[in-house]
Amino acid sequence: MTSKEKFDLAIIGAGPGGYVAAIKGAQMGKTVALIEKKYLGGTCLNVGCIPSKALLSNASVFNKIKHAESFGINVDNVTFDYGKMKGRKDDVVTKIRGSLGSLLKSNGIKVFQGTAQFESPKELKVKGEDNAIIQADKIIIATGSEPIDVPAFPCDHERILNSTSALELTELPKSMAIIGGGYIGCEFASLFAEFGVKVTIVEALPAIVQAQGKTISNALTSAFKKQGIEIKTDTAVEKIDKNESGLTLHFKGGESMNVDKVIVSVGRRLNSKGLNLEKAGIKEGPKGAIEVNERMETHVPGIYAIGDITAIAMLAHVASHQGIVAAANACGQDAHLHYNAIPAVIFTHPEIAMVGLTAEESEEKGLNINVGTFPFQALGKSVATNETNGFAQVISDKNTGEIYGAQVIGHEASAMIAEMALAINNELTLDCVIDTIHAHPTIPEAWLEASLLANETPIHFPPKKIKP
Repeated sequence: MTSKEKFDLAIIGAGPGGYVAAIKGAQMGKTVALIEKKYLGGTCLNVGCIPSKALLSNASVFNKIKHAESFGINVDNVTFDYGKMKGRKDDVVTKIRGSLGSLLKSNGIKVFQGTAQFESPKELKVKGEDNAIIQADKIIIATGSEPIDVPAFPCDHERILNSTSALELTELPKSMAIIGGGYIGCEFASLFAEFGVKVTIVEALPAIVQAQGKTISNALTSAFKKQGIEIKTDTAVEKIDKNESGLTLHFKGGESMNVDKVIVSVGRRLNSKGLNLEKAGIKEGPKGAIEVNERMETHVPGIYAIGDITAIAMLAHVASHQGIVAAANACGQDAHLHYNAIPAVIFTHPEIAMVGLTAEESEEKGLNINVGTFPFQALGKSVATNETNGFAQVISDKNTGEIYGAQVIGHEASAMIAEMALAINNELTLDCVIDTIHAHPTIPEAWLEASLLANETPIHFPPKKIKP
C-alpha cells in the first residue's frame, strides 16, 4: 500500500551530505523526510571512508609491531589473520550505522527505505521496503556516486574487484594489480603491500596522485618504491584475460603481466539515473552532474543538490558542509559556500594531506609566492617517535604573507591539516602562525617551522646562503 505524506523538506540519499542536511533541517524546526535505497551513511560509512580506514588502522598497527625492535621491544613470529581484520571492519561499520539511526530518530527525522523519483518539482515517489508519495516544499538531491565499471574488463567481484568488493576480501592474494593511481588506488596499494601482497599500480597518467601536485606525487612515489610497490605510469590496460592460474593484463603497446587479482579504481559514476529529473525540470550537466549555485540550489527554485552528484569536490566532508548550506537555504536562511579551503587526505603510509593551492597552481595563477618546506627529520617529536619520513610545506604570498596553500606528508598528516585549513579559510598570514605558540614537542610545530622558512627567518633550519 502506498501512503501519501507531506513534509517541509525531503532529502534523497542518506550519505554524509544527506543525513547532515536532514539534521540541520530538523534543528530549524522543519518536518524532514530522508529517503535511502540501501544503508544509512551512504558510500562513506558503508563501503568507503570508514571501512577502508578501519582496515588501514590494522595495517598501521602491524607496521608498528614489525618495527618494534627499533624501540627496544622484541616481538617474535608476528602473524595476522586478515579474515578477523575484515570482521573488525564490519563491526565498526555496523556500530556507527546503528548510532546514526538513533541520531536521526532523536531529531524526529522520518526515514524511508527505497528508491526515489520525481513526479513533479514538489513530489517524490518512493518504491522499496517503504512505498510512499512524498510531497515537500523543498527537496535536496544527495544521491552520490558509484565506482566506474570499465566495459573492456568488467568487475566480477571475485578476481576483478572495485573499491567496494575489495573491502570484502577475507584472504589475501600473493599478487595484485591496481588500475588507477589516484588516492583510492594508492590507499589500497598501501594497505595490501603492508600485509605482504606484491602490488603493482598501473596508471595511464604520467604520475600517481597527479592531481595533488608534483611535490606530493614525487614524495609518495619514492615512499612506495621503498615499500616494494611497483608503479607503471603512462600505461593503459586494454584487456584482462582470465585463466586457471590468475589474470593476465594486456597493456597498450604489447606488454603484459600476470597477477592473482585486480582492483579497478579509475573514478566514480554519478548517481543521477532513475531520478526522473525531467519531471522536476532539471537538466543533467556533463557526466550526469547536477549544476548548482553557491547556495547549492539548482536552476529549479526549491530543489537543491549536494555531494558527489554536483561533481564539485567529491569528498565526504564537502558533502556534509554543502548539506548544511543547502538545508539552511531551504529553511529560509541565506547561506553561501566557497571552496578555497577544502582539506583533503590520502590515508597511505605515509599519510598525505593538503589544503588550498599547490606551488604549481599558485604559479599558474601568476601569484608571487614564497614556499617554506620543513622536513620531519629536523623535528624533535618526529625523531623521538621514529617518524622522520615526510615534510610540511606552506605556500604564501611573497608580499603580504597570506597563506594560499599547505601540504604535509608523513605521520599525523590527517590531523595536522586542520590548522592550515583554518588559516586559509580566514585569510591568515605567516605572521599569524609564527605568533601562535605551538606546544613542544609536537608534530604541528612543523607548521611554525615551515612558516618561518617561508618568511625567510628560520630558527631550527640553516638560513639560505646569500651569494657574494
